[in-house]
Amino acid sequence: MYLSKEYKANIFAEFAGSATNTGSAEGQIALFTKRIAHLTEHLKKNRKDFNTQRALQKLVGKRRALLAYLYKKDIERYRAIIKALGLRDIIK
Repeated sequence: MYLSKEYKANIFAEFAGSATNTGSAEGQIALFTKRIAHLTEHLKKNRKDFNTQRALQKLVGKRRALLAYLYKKDIERYRAIIKALGLRDIIK
């Protein structure tokens, strides 16, 4: 798989503070962002892969929901993760 156990641990260590803190919103948002980027590249080559397209839409929805949760809970953490990942500010 393209996301190995070590790679995921590095993502969580960087964004969630600890490699074992897999439940943090920041870590999950970062992981979803990496998966979204991978699926986007796949869809550029395979335009008619509709199952992957649906999976991508579901991932984007999950990430958006987590970002909305983080916005409501702690706006400073929200702004930090948006800046770290280079995402647009989707919550208005």
